[in-house]
Amino acid sequence: MKNNILYKGFLILSISIVSFSCQKFLEDKPKTSLTTGNSYSTATDAEAALNGCYNIFYNSDYYQWEYVMIGDVGSDNAYPGGNNEETFFDYNRHILPPSNHHNYVNWGALYRGISRSNILLDKISSITDLTSERKNQIIGEASFLRAFNYYQLVKTWGGVPLELSSNTADPAVTRKARSTEKEVYDQIVKDLEVAAANLPVNYGNIASVNKVRATKGAANAMLAKVWAQRSDRDYAKVITYCNAVIGGGYALSANYADLFDGAHYFNSESILEIPFEEGNWSASSWGVELYLAPEDGWQKYCVPSKNLVAAYDAEGDNVRKNANILFMTKDVNGDPISWPDENWNPCQDYSVGIPFNNKQKHAGGWASGDDYYLLRLADIILLKAEAQNETGATAAAIATLNTIRARVGLSAVSSSLSQSAAKAAILNERRLELAFEGQRWDDLVRTGTAVSTMTGLNEKTYSCVASLPGSPVKMDYSHVTLQTTILPIPQLEIDANPNLKQNPGY
Repeated sequence: MKNNILYKGFLILSISIVSFSCQKFLEDKPKTSLTTGNSYSTATDAEAALNGCYNIFYNSDYYQWEYVMIGDVGSDNAYPGGNNEETFFDYNRHILPPSNHHNYVNWGALYRGISRSNILLDKISSITDLTSERKNQIIGEASFLRAFNYYQLVKTWGGVPLELSSNTADPAVTRKARSTEKEVYDQIVKDLEVAAANLPVNYGNIASVNKVRATKGAANAMLAKVWAQRSDRDYAKVITYCNAVIGGGYALSANYADLFDGAHYFNSESILEIPFEEGNWSASSWGVELYLAPEDGWQKYCVPSKNLVAAYDAEGDNVRKNANILFMTKDVNGDPISWPDENWNPCQDYSVGIPFNNKQKHAGGWASGDDYYLLRLADIILLKAEAQNETGATAAAIATLNTIRARVGLSAVSSSLSQSAAKAAILNERRLELAFEGQRWDDLVRTGTAVSTMTGLNEKTYSCVASLPGSPVKMDYSHVTLQTTILPIPQLEIDANPNLKQNPGY
């Protein structure tokens, strides 16, 4: 687990930059509205506003755990768990109604983050006591964060309203119609290009700063992901931006398990992570408690699927399986698991283990200090392999893929694979490498395999009959269609804005 000493240098930037303590950074007191007593006139105001832009990572359900629920529970990686609470059952089966409250809260959180960036970008030019270097860096950071939040919106809901100025409450201005997916992605690219031009490679030789603030490497990584994910994707650009990241001073960690043991954050592989702080209720992660093995005696969420476990076993990939999944028959107090699991253990057979998402391992009683990686090098390397294959360089793609396999001791994939077989191998490798990091659903959608993968699943649930598992009931994924690969626009947003139109199929 992280020692809080690491955070003493969390926001110590270079000598030429205004410094703020970690607590200052973590306080949720951002300047998000313009009033007589809340103007943007000094460097201190600008830094406080920027801290508020970053703070959305700490104080939103979306970045605490919901993006993982959407990306993994919404895919073939996980079951809803939690006794099939309606929201997450609906994520899993792709039957989420527009009225769902979680859907509305996530949408609002992302726009809240965008609003904070908008106001800072609007006002930064009027602040005169910032050095030009720091002003440009703040522009880069705020632009990156706006792009990052818009990326979450567009890949989840499709085309959304583009709000680039948040200095008014006038309904005539704020009630925007939806932009097209392309228009949103074009704005994201524009912001990321501004970010890449203005951000430093690093803020000095302080890993606990460089891994948690936007950098040139983070901007290039996002440009790679954006040009891959958008419908009018450009894999040549993906390769260019992936190469910029790969050659940008990052390196794979030697030991995969170290990435997630709680003791090796701010490592060479990390590009951007959320630095949660154990026990600090304004900056810790309560989301880990919702995944992790039963410390408090109730059924957890994001339960690894049999299909995912089988995928690890088929590759003999014990390194990543053991790092990411924990099978338990008893809780931390030595008591037997106290509930029937309809997928793994319907009759509470105390000799049968139930798996848990173990990507973060220290729940900390709802105040975990385990970080979430938002961007890391292995993702970008595998994205490069995908792009190489899609542009016809299949042998080179397989060589790139094999650098990831070598780290976990798996044999090299044959260079003689066909392009279609290589595509499947790369997609599978991304699944094994990035499970429970919120990536799987995006990968399935991007590669055009979401519908076939989900409707082809042969997952089953069981009841308990006379102390034995009853007849299997196949899980129904028939609602997964091209239309339901994106979520419905929240109904409350449509009710408030007559210019918003619902996604087809909802």
